[in-house]
Amino acid sequence: MRVNHLALQNFRNYQIESFFFDEKCNVIFGENAQGKTNLLEAIVYLSTGKSPRARSDKEMIGFERLESTLCAEVYARERDFVLKTEIKRGRQKKVTVNGVPVKRGGQSSGVLYTVYFCPEDLFLIREGAAARRKFMDTALCQLRPRYAEALSNYHKAYESKTRILRDSEEYPGLLETLPEFDLQMARFGAVIIYYRARFVARLSEYAALNHKECSGGKEDLSLQYHTVKTVADPFAAQQIIFEQLREHQAEHAKAERSARLCLSGPHKDDIEVLIGGRSAKMYSSQGQTRTAALSMKLAEREIYKNVIGEYPVLLLDDVLSELDPKRQEFVLNRIGGGQVFITCCEDDRLKEMLKGKVFHIHGGALLPVDTETGA
Repeated sequence: MRVNHLALQNFRNYQIESFFFDEKCNVIFGENAQGKTNLLEAIVYLSTGKSPRARSDKEMIGFERLESTLCAEVYARERDFVLKTEIKRGRQKKVTVNGVPVKRGGQSSGVLYTVYFCPEDLFLIREGAAARRKFMDTALCQLRPRYAEALSNYHKAYESKTRILRDSEEYPGLLETLPEFDLQMARFGAVIIYYRARFVARLSEYAALNHKECSGGKEDLSLQYHTVKTVADPFAAQQIIFEQLREHQAEHAKAERSARLCLSGPHKDDIEVLIGGRSAKMYSSQGQTRTAALSMKLAEREIYKNVIGEYPVLLLDDVLSELDPKRQEFVLNRIGGGQVFITCCEDDRLKEMLKGKVFHIHGGALLPVDTETGA
């Protein structure tokens, strides 16, 4: 799986630019705020239909521009594809795969799969549960279309229920509609828990191996998935999970109406990371938590390979510069076998350490690179 060519028009700080990539390694260097991250964001957006940074599509349209176009030529599943997205202010975006319109941008993820790794991910262990839920959701929405649909429907039901609870004091009649949204949240929540449990189990297997090697065999890493307490076995059939979620809703109905908050459901799920059997968030050093985060992100890539049969495109956004030489070497030894994009700053020497194609970005433009010096 690889991105062969990318064309951008009025995307972020790129006016009109075109890139032809190496099938293995692509090093993108330049000073800060020149467009390196924007380039990786464009690839992720074409893959998932969502930006890892922007809250809305219009944020990605160039300043004082009315529309933006992204187009990529992709090779996957031994076939050629053209992915194109057009974003216009005040209008719904248009997404096509080989010229055929698709209803949701995320549907193009069935062609292009990406794993995006940025410096903020190094704090994945120390952050709140929302960060780890986002980590699960980002991966599963690409890997499992049914999960993406269930997650979208769950959020809609959750938002409706939250508004009802919030406004119930002023409009008590709204409470009569709660049972329908409870039913929807349990139905879609069962699907979410079913897939999350299996994802975390596989993630734990791969991450444990990575962490052990990176720590020189000194530390054992494990992951535990935590969900609604009445769900005794998240690996059970979805019907059983559904029934147990309904039980939890019944137990918390009075408390929810009193607090006017939605207290029951997988929107409170978390992954507990343990190093040597102890909570990494509570007891581990900064170096240990960084190694654990690295291990989890690289494990995510292995899960993709296992599910889709080929490595996803790996995007490392200024991550290596945040690591000590030992962890840099560990990552570099793990990125073979698929296409990789790595951004680094002007003074980094990573472009000299890696074999592949080098791109110099300045002011949203691609500058010529001396093929002998890489400068």
